[in-house]
Amino acid sequence: MQQPNLTPTANLVLRETASQTAGPYVHIGLALAVAGLPERDEEIWNELAKDNAEGERIEVAGRVIDGNGDLVRDALLEAWQADANGDYQTAFDLKAPFNSFGRTATTAEGNSEWRFVTVKPGAIARPDGRTMAPHINLTIFARGVNLHLQTRLYFDDEHKANAGCPVLGAIESPARRQTLIARREEGGEGGLPRYRLDIVLQGEGETVFFDF
Repeated sequence: MQQPNLTPTANLVLRETASQTAGPYVHIGLALAVAGLPERDEEIWNELAKDNAEGERIEVAGRVIDGNGDLVRDALLEAWQADANGDYQTAFDLKAPFNSFGRTATTAEGNSEWRFVTVKPGAIARPDGRTMAPHINLTIFARGVNLHLQTRLYFDDEHKANAGCPVLGAIESPARRQTLIARREEGGEGGLPRYRLDIVLQGEGETVFFDF
């Protein structure tokens, strides 16, 4: 007769099951246009900043790449960032010039790029008095990723701020830090400056992910 498990429930480690894989299902509720479904009247999507938003309006874009070097064409990304003054806007209002939160997705066609239109965030003061370099927090959902991934996008033209950032400084390898640095280029949509960052999920050049 098999003995019952006598381990206290509080000490058991519960593992994810296959049913928790995000897969393409997130698109059905959060990326309707990408899923080929009718959109709602109000959608949280990839334009965080309107034309009249305070600060430098920019485009950030990139690809999501798996461990085989293949494009992940059904990833969903969420962005959370400060405004141009380094302040987070906690209330979401589609009519506001700027919102701190947005969503986007990779596409099934072409280069499968994700994209946000936003403003370049200001530096952010931490409670301990130290200042974090301007950055955008990114969360990635994709098939096969049972638990969402969290990373950051920093800017390559913020040399002084990046050098003094306590979060970037906590990454010992200079090569690993570079996986978080977006490169500025011209040719963004509507003439906006574009910052490009590819997110590598695994293997060579793997992006630094955070356990917040």
